[in-house]
Amino acid sequence: MMKTLFVLITLVLSGSLEAQPVLDTLFANNKKNVALFFPSAIRQGITGATHFVFTYNGEKKQHFGLLQAQDGEESNLLVVTDDGQVYSYIIRYSEKLSKLNYFIPKTESIGTEIPFSDMPELGQKKLDNIDRSFEYVKSFSKYLLTIKPKRLAVKQKKGIKVQLQKLVYHRSETYLVMKVSNTSGIALDVDFLKIYKVSGNPKRKASHQRLEMEPIYIYKPLSNIRNGQSLRFVYALPKYVLGDRERLEVELQELNGGRKVVLRY
Repeated sequence: MMKTLFVLITLVLSGSLEAQPVLDTLFANNKKNVALFFPSAIRQGITGATHFVFTYNGEKKQHFGLLQAQDGEESNLLVVTDDGQVYSYIIRYSEKLSKLNYFIPKTESIGTEIPFSDMPELGQKKLDNIDRSFEYVKSFSKYLLTIKPKRLAVKQKKGIKVQLQKLVYHRSETYLVMKVSNTSGIALDVDFLKIYKVSGNPKRKASHQRLEMEPIYIYKPLSNIRNGQSLRFVYALPKYVLGDRERLEVELQELNGGRKVVLRY
């Protein structure tokens, strides 16, 4: 969310005083992934409504992102690439899709970002807004751990138990309250705990897709869990849309060991 706010607050397009071009329209639904390939790696992608989801890998600097949608009113997609180019599109839901892959040329850019150093006054305002938003996510995550937990899903393997206790949609985020317990007799060093959106049948590789959902913020991240210890924590994610045939997966992997637990919800 901090990256999202950064772009939303500070994005100024060069040539913004000129007449803006008519935006192209992209169509998507919740049954298929629509792939967008950009000439430079994607730094940020933002949709204007929560029933549209644009996923991409910002860490590995990939050139493509995947667009999905639930039925609803049209919205817009804003993408900023590593070279500072800005791309903007109208996005609409469509039951039938005539095109699944878009190879976007640099000529479709609507402008470029003005460097942060060129806007010192706006820059300070931007940092203040980011700080306030970050503190809100942190405070709300802390608050969720004070609420009596439920148990939406649980998976146990070799004495390691992973629970999904609460799923909360709040403002522009999705919060997952989880708990990991260790009764294996051996301390558990955590390599990672990742969240995935999974669609299709894993037995049919052509239709099976597994997309990692990167957290905005982790409250009380896991590192080591002693034998007999239980830890609760919160993952804050950008608000996402799960289709009828999609599910959530939580994967816990041990560091320098073979223990792994995969919870499905």
